[in-house]
Amino acid sequence: MINRCRGRKIKLHGFNNLTKSLSFNIYDICYARSKASQIDYLEYIDDVYNSEKLRSILEEVTSIIEAKIVNISTQDYDPRGASVSILINEGHHPRDEDMLFHLDKSHIAAHTYPENNTNTGIATFRVDIDVSTCGMISPLRALDFLIDSFDSDVVLMDYKVRGFTRDVNGRKVYIDHDITSIQDYVSDEILDKYTAYDINIVSDNIFHSKMMLKNLRLDDYLFGPEIQKLSKNERTRIKTLVKKEMQEIFECRNIFERE
Repeated sequence: MINRCRGRKIKLHGFNNLTKSLSFNIYDICYARSKASQIDYLEYIDDVYNSEKLRSILEEVTSIIEAKIVNISTQDYDPRGASVSILINEGHHPRDEDMLFHLDKSHIAAHTYPENNTNTGIATFRVDIDVSTCGMISPLRALDFLIDSFDSDVVLMDYKVRGFTRDVNGRKVYIDHDITSIQDYVSDEILDKYTAYDINIVSDNIFHSKMMLKNLRLDDYLFGPEIQKLSKNERTRIKTLVKKEMQEIFECRNIFERE
């Protein structure tokens, strides 16, 4: 990952009390024509991204940000969906009196939401990942890995630095690293594949970035045996549907076609 934001380290008085929270939503879109294929897709995606798969991804995130795992909880849901929560600390083994502090302050969680529209055949799989850390570790370091870990058609990201700590002179410090955009922590290789847009309130340490895949290869979005019999006009229609779904998620609004 290319990190463009390397400011000088701030000398702090005592522990770093800043909390850095990253909320990360990834959407993977698919088309399945028949109801049987739609159900098969939901079952397939639910199996591929079950709790064990999510657990392995979050364990790697923990390694990337150089944190230590305190506890892991996993759950697969009926009929579909999975959740994983990992409690972490800042890389040292906590004493008993530290445990509640770290359980309260640092965690990683993932939840999946398979969904489909039986009328259009469009299915949208969403995974939400929340990383909240305290101290010097930063969830931004794991962005490239998280985007590459899923078929990320649309990515929505929110980052917030909360609270304050103090430097050695007693002055409040509200942020301990340079950042003007979440995109600063995403590699150029990944950014080149996406249309990206920011809404940031830098003065309040609130950052929002969203990305939508630029180039759509239709065969990557088709599921089920029926796809072998699609006409050229049908492929064009489906590609329009997939693009519309992506655009609506990216813009967070419904796009109504003219009659």
